[in-house]
Amino acid sequence: MTQQFDLVIFDWDGTLFNSVGQIVKSLQFAAQQYQQSLSDDAAKSIIGLGLPEVMQTLFPHVPELQEKILQSYSDHYVEHSLHDYWFDGVSEMLAALKAQHKKLAVATGKSRKGLDRVLAKTNSQHLFDITRAASETRSKPDPLMLEQILSHTGIPVERAVMVGDTSYDLEMAQCLNMPRVAVSYGVHDLATLKQYQPNYIAHHVDDLAEYLLQSSSSH
Repeated sequence: MTQQFDLVIFDWDGTLFNSVGQIVKSLQFAAQQYQQSLSDDAAKSIIGLGLPEVMQTLFPHVPELQEKILQSYSDHYVEHSLHDYWFDGVSEMLAALKAQHKKLAVATGKSRKGLDRVLAKTNSQHLFDITRAASETRSKPDPLMLEQILSHTGIPVERAVMVGDTSYDLEMAQCLNMPRVAVSYGVHDLATLKQYQPNYIAHHVDDLAEYLLQSSSSH
C-alpha cells in the first residue's frame, strides 16, 4: 500500500532548482581568486551544507581565507545564475500537490538571503507553508530544520516526507525516522543515496511527481 503524506519537504538546489552547475563554477571561481584549487567532484560533494560548513569542509587549511572566498562565491553566483531555474515539471508538480491541499516546505543549505532571492525569482513564496535556510538553524544533516518544520505545521513525522538529492537530506530525515525520497538527477550518486534507505528513488521530476501525487491521494 502506498504511504500517505500530508507534508512534503523539499531540498532546493539539485532537487527543485537546476543550479548545481553554476554553484560548482562559482565555487571554483572563488577558490581561484585566492590561489586554491577545487575539483568538480569536491565542489559537488558539499552542495546541501550551510555556507560556513562548505568553507570549513573545502578550505580547512586556510581558515583566514574562508570568509573572503565565501563572499567571492556569493557575488559570482548571484551575478551568473540568471538562467538557473526550476527543473522542467517542478512548477506543475508543486501546483498539483497544492491542489490536493498538501502542505509544502523547503529545507535548504542556502542562506536566508539566497533562499528569499530564488523564491522571489520563481514567484513561489505562496506555495510553501514554511521555508528553513541553513543560516537561521543548523546545517544539514542535523535534523533541527525538519523538527522546526514539523512543529510549525503540526504534522507528525510519519505523515511527512523529505525529498532531496544528497546524503545530507536523507541522513537528516533518517535521524528522525522520517520517510524520505531520493532524486538521482542532482548531486550525489545512486550508491551514496541508497545507503540512507530511501522509500523511493526518482530519476526524473515526472517520476517524483507521480510518486508524491499517488502518495498524497485522499485517504
